[in-house]
Amino acid sequence: MKVIYTTNTVESYHRIVRKFTKSKAIFPTDDSIRKVIYMSVMHISKKWTMPVRNWGLAYSQLFIFFEDSFVS
Repeated sequence: MKVIYTTNTVESYHRIVRKFTKSKAIFPTDDSIRKVIYMSVMHISKKWTMPVRNWGLAYSQLFIFFEDSFVS
C-alpha cells in the first residue's frame, strides 16, 4: 500500500481541473481531453503569484525520471 501526501494547493489544482473536465460529458479523442487539461493548466497558472519553492530540485528530479519527455 502506498501513501500519497497532499496539500491544499494540490487539492485546489485538482478541483479546478475537474471543474473544466466535468462540464463536458464525452471527449471524442484523447487529444481533446489533453487540450482541455492543458487549457485548464493555463487558466490555473495565471492565478499563481508565488514562486514554486525548491523548483530547481523538483525540475532536476523530473528530468531524471522523464528525460525522454523533456525538449532541449
